Amino acid sequence: MIHKAISLIVIVVLLFMMVGCAAHTHVVGDGAQRGQTDEARQWYILFGLVPINDVDTNMMAGDADDYTIHTEASFLDIVINIFTQWVTVTSRTVTVTQ
Repeated sequence: MIHKAISLIVIVVLLFMMVGCAAHTHVVGDGAQRGQTDEARQWYILFGLVPINDVDTNMMAGDADDYTIHTEASFLDIVINIFTQWVTVTSRTVTVTQ
């Protein structure tokens, strides 16, 4: 019983560690001020080496001088990647908050 509990704890800790390294935040200027968000999905082939589409964060931010860019493998991205990763296609969510 103790062996199962320790195994479960190790698995949960590893899952939390993997989620943490799948997110990046970039603060431009003073960071988000208004709370308005714009979201796009970035697609890659070859497990993230070659981008398929172009997500333009400058266009998403508009004329704002202060904003935050957050890229992550969201829950939806993980679900999508389960089905598309076998052909080396993956996705990440890019969110710009003004």
